[in-house]
Amino acid sequence: MNDIPGRPQAASPAASTTEPYRVMVVDDSAVIRGLLTRTLEGDGTIRVVASVANGQMAINTLQRQTLDVIVLDIEMPVMDGLTALPQLIAADPAVKVIMASTLTAKNADISLRALRAGASDYVTKPSSTRELTGAESFKAELVSKVQALGEAARRADPSKGAPARPLAPRPVITPAPGAASSAAPAGTAAPSPIRSRLLDHGPVVLRPAPDIRPDIIAIGSSTGGPQALFEVMANFRGGLQQPIVITQHMPATFTTILAEHITRQCGIECAEAKDGEPIVGGRAYVAPGDNHLLLVPRNGVTTAQLTKDPPENFCRPAVDPMLRSIVKIYGRKVLAVILTGMGHDGRGGCDHVVQAGGMVVGQDEASSVVWGMPGAVAQAGLCSSILPLKEIGPFIRKIALRTAA
Repeated sequence: MNDIPGRPQAASPAASTTEPYRVMVVDDSAVIRGLLTRTLEGDGTIRVVASVANGQMAINTLQRQTLDVIVLDIEMPVMDGLTALPQLIAADPAVKVIMASTLTAKNADISLRALRAGASDYVTKPSSTRELTGAESFKAELVSKVQALGEAARRADPSKGAPARPLAPRPVITPAPGAASSAAPAGTAAPSPIRSRLLDHGPVVLRPAPDIRPDIIAIGSSTGGPQALFEVMANFRGGLQQPIVITQHMPATFTTILAEHITRQCGIECAEAKDGEPIVGGRAYVAPGDNHLLLVPRNGVTTAQLTKDPPENFCRPAVDPMLRSIVKIYGRKVLAVILTGMGHDGRGGCDHVVQAGGMVVGQDEASSVVWGMPGAVAQAGLCSSILPLKEIGPFIRKIALRTAA
């Protein structure tokens, strides 16, 4: 994802907390540790309580300290980040780990392996201390991710401290007139009860589920998205007839590796979309980092178009332009799925989907790493279904395979 300084993806969540989020920085370079510490402590919601040089020291520190977030380098002497990660999570299952690496194919692959092993997110470090000193977009991204994940850590373990915006116990989910309470197709088990923050907009209202068999499946995700994508798309093994298009907020190189991991893990052919290539059923296409992915008709064939149009919602690639372009071609035969992520990217595009008669599914808050994107869509009343992560893949498969309306 290409971010710009000051992006409002995590809106100073700790303004009302009693104490800042507690962070440990783990990097073998003392200079990098110092720069990361100054960046984080420049925000009043964060306190760096430990700064150590390798994975073994991080494990030892976690046994003595209560932490919300760990920023963990990959390549370190004594014990590297990938080796330390499972031991850190075993020591404190509620702690949130952000992997930090430079932007190389090798580190992108390791970062995605770390996400599969339990890391919550990643940041791509500038490749030199001089670049890091002036990298305002990196600093803004790091701070916003630490804030959001610190909030999630405190919800997972209240003993760490009070979250800024605690979950409401179990607010009533009000179905829209004519909507089934589960919004599930025939033969699908009713989803688990939804836990949702009551924001200024009031309780979530589910839309009636349109009786359609989609011609395309579109997925948007950000923080926590790779893990969610692996879980959802594993249910598509054996093939669906529809094409699947994915916008995951990620930089270039990472999106290439993400597509490769989806192919290997989920048994579905997946690749970065290439400009001008036809969109074929049964395949998955990932928006390349630093490019918006649009679908356009060319000589009667739906093709991919990559653009360097300005970021939307502070992101490129962004979900909204992808969804708008899809609706122009597929009309009501669109199934949009919004998974975990910071910010509200996807909300505008999903409004286009429902106005055309399509369906929107959102991930619930309890299973999201950050309930920003799916929460924005849910609170806007655009979802026909809001489901735990493990139920989303089977739900999509049911909808995709049912008899055409």
